[in-house]
Amino acid sequence: MLDFDTAQSRLAAAGPAPTTTQEVPLTECHGRILAQSVTATLDLPPSDNSAMDGYAIRHADYQAGGSLPIQQRCYAGDTPEALEPGKTIRLYTGSVMPEGADTVVMQENVTEANEQITINQAPTKGSHVRYQGEDVRANTEMIAAGTKLDAGEIALLASQGMATVTVFASLKIGLLTTGDELAQPGQPRTPEQIYNSNSPMLAALIARLGAKPHRVLHAVDTPEAITKAFQTLLDECDLVLTVGGVSVGDKDLVKPTIEQMGGTMDLWRVRMKPGRPVALAHAQNKPIVCLPGNPVSAYVVFALLVAPLIRTMQGRHTVLPSTRYGRLATTRTLGGSREEFLRVRVHGQSDAMPTIEPHTDQGSAIINSLAWANALARVPADSSIADGDTITFYELAECLA
Repeated sequence: MLDFDTAQSRLAAAGPAPTTTQEVPLTECHGRILAQSVTATLDLPPSDNSAMDGYAIRHADYQAGGSLPIQQRCYAGDTPEALEPGKTIRLYTGSVMPEGADTVVMQENVTEANEQITINQAPTKGSHVRYQGEDVRANTEMIAAGTKLDAGEIALLASQGMATVTVFASLKIGLLTTGDELAQPGQPRTPEQIYNSNSPMLAALIARLGAKPHRVLHAVDTPEAITKAFQTLLDECDLVLTVGGVSVGDKDLVKPTIEQMGGTMDLWRVRMKPGRPVALAHAQNKPIVCLPGNPVSAYVVFALLVAPLIRTMQGRHTVLPSTRYGRLATTRTLGGSREEFLRVRVHGQSDAMPTIEPHTDQGSAIINSLAWANALARVPADSSIADGDTITFYELAECLA
């Protein structure tokens, strides 16, 4: 069996980086991968402006108990006059700072009467002023190529007046489940069947990564049905994921079908728990990843091994999740002959080391642990880990982003 780190590295490099790009409207780019780095063309903010509703003054004009006549009332979007000495201009949040003014006094600290103001609290010079370029400077890189665009990046692009952005073409992923024992949700189920939870689960995980679950198929356990499904998916998709049928049983037909179609197997089985029966193959110059049929195993393998491959094929600049550290809270000693990935909840991620709470049942059939967990904790093979020990973990929010 291949060790986990080697398997993760090999899978992350198993697919090609994208070359096709598209120009898409800003309103449609959420979750897409930026194909070209974006450089700011203007300062943000483009000019000094008021951060508060208040009054612009020259700080040198302030005198305790003195008054300043109001020269102008200037709303956001208006052009202010140059501030005359010994006067003030009424401003509102976002108003351009008048020439000559260097301070904004917030309205709560002012008494206004007869078109004059009295300042009730000594202002600090430069207070409540947003300075030109303090957020973004023109001619500096704002967003690097390979970034997955979220609301924050979209706000930055819009702030530069951009209506479109260049992104990589969406990665099309084909998904194949196999097994006579599976009934589709919404359809009748015989007593010996279970519902197919893998298809909707993995389709959701694919979409969460910003890829496209282009075709989702199910094949019964015959070579003909599996071959036909493979041909469809390989013709239409950039990457194919299979679930189930990859072990060594009489009806585990995925691996031999790939080989009969001229595909090559690049790795077979990983020293991890859950998720040992994992295979990487290539056919028609496209990668195929064969996941175990158990939903918990499929979820863990997808998060740790498949997601890095997807990010590579999307053109991301970062493909592997960060390793973090926490203190284990458990009533039993952990460790075995395989690398184990526990479904856990991580608590208290502040300055102190977070606490890692394992789900009470780590069985590979316990689907409710997937909805409960927010991280996967890593227990090294051939180790003995007990309550209070420091272990590494991966945040699922990062693994699946």
